[in-house]
This record gives sequence, C-alpha cells and structure tokens, in this order.
Amino acid sequence: MTTKPARRARFRQILNGDRCVPPGSVSDPLSARIAEEIGFECGIFAGSVGSLAVLGAPDLIVLTLTEFADQAYRICRASDLPLLVDADHGYGNALSVMRTVQELEHAGVCALSIEDTVLPRRFGAGEKPELISIEEGVGKMKAAVAARRDSDLVIAGRTSAAAINGIEDAIARARAYEQAGVDAIFLVGVKDRAQLDAAADAIRIPIILGGAGGELSDMNYLASRGVRICLLGHRQMMAAAGAVYDTLKAQFEGLKPPDATQVASPELMKRLMRDADYERWTKDFL
Repeated sequence: MTTKPARRARFRQILNGDRCVPPGSVSDPLSARIAEEIGFECGIFAGSVGSLAVLGAPDLIVLTLTEFADQAYRICRASDLPLLVDADHGYGNALSVMRTVQELEHAGVCALSIEDTVLPRRFGAGEKPELISIEEGVGKMKAAVAARRDSDLVIAGRTSAAAINGIEDAIARARAYEQAGVDAIFLVGVKDRAQLDAAADAIRIPIILGGAGGELSDMNYLASRGVRICLLGHRQMMAAAGAVYDTLKAQFEGLKPPDATQVASPELMKRLMRDADYERWTKDFL
C-alpha cells in the first residue's frame, strides 16, 4: 500500500493535469476497494454518504467530525485510492475548521472541501439553504490552509452560491476563496455552460464540479474549462441498499441464497477481502 504523501501527490497530479476525472463514490473499505479495482483514479467520500453509512440518517449534519474522520480513516487504511472528502462546513466556525483539517489529514485523506453554507439549518430558517458571509467564508478558508501540515493536502473552497444567489455571487466567493489560498474551487449548483464559462474565466485555480449533468456531461469540454474533478453522484449507496433489501426480503420469503441474483462471485469477494494476503500471512505466522 502506498503512503499517505504518495497518494496526495497522485491527487495533486490530477489537479495539475489537463483532464477531467470522475471520482468513485465510496462509503466504506469494501466500496473503496471496488472503486480501486474498477480503475477509478480517486474517490469521493461525501458528508451525505457518511451520514447514511455511519448513522443511517439523512444529510442534516447530525454526523460528528469524529465519526466522519473515523470512517475516512477506515477507507484510507484499506485502499490506495486517493480520497477527496466533503467536510461540510468544517463542523463549526473557523477554529472548528482547523480541527477538522487536522483530523482528516491524520486520517489520510488527500483532499477536503469546506463549504460556506449555514449548517446545520438554523431555527426558523425556510427550505432554501443560506450562506454565511463572504468574510466569514474567507476566514474559514484561511483557517483551513493554516491548519494543514502536509502541503500536498488539497484544500478546496466549496460554494453552492450559484444555486442560491446566482452565478455572480458564486464567482465573487470563488475569487475571494482563491485569494485566501485554497488549492481548488468546488462549485455546486452550476446548471449550464454559460454559468461554467463565466466562472472558469474568473477562476485561476482548478475547479471541482458537483451535481453536473445535461450539457455539463462532456468531460472533454469540462477539462477545457479547468474542471479537474466532476462528481457522478452517489447512486452506489442506493444500489447497495436496494440489493440488500431485495436479498433479505427474498430470504425472508423463502428464497435460498444460491438463487439470489447479482451476487458477487467468490473470486471477486476473495480479491476484495485480500484473501490471498491473509492466506499467506496465516502460513507464515500461524
């Protein structure tokens, strides 16, 4: 297994390259190994995925930093996949952001994003998400950059302003966070090429794009506009839940396990469990 710094250097190479790379959405050691075997160059561990995997809860910021960092550590320990994590709002104010960076750096992640959404939702807030001020956002980004010890750890400033306040505010925030020293800008809520073109013309550092689709599905176009990571969503969690549900339901209704469909082969399971390594260690040490 490669060292943490080596994985971070590989993630840096993606950011410094000229391609747009889709990350595999992972939730635990097993899914990370699957993404690695398939050939994904990096993975994404999202806050919503963490909340579902650890707590079985919706993405309402009820997951703690400790729980999130612990799961990220398990993923990084089990796989060589360079991991980008969604650290939400940094679990508090700018000082909490510093603690978040320290814990996730120790866990072995290669990159993390800090967003400027008001989280958790405040009392009396409506359905529309709210954003902190640009000034507070800048403070959080500066704190995140100051907290890291490994310069290869990527800090991405994330904003959903395009969907909440419009692309002009998103650009203003992105430029302010760029000036604060982040390594990349994570844009959520960009809907079309006109918006992305406007943002790309104003941003000088790499772009990570979330929630893209439609005319923003062309990886070559995205690469030409400075997008280096484009998320594909987190459908694997829904697929896994559906498979578990259907299998357990069938067993409950009397279906024998050999008759179940879409079951991983014994050979695949052995590879994912590193069965050969354990067999060798057993012979050598037991």
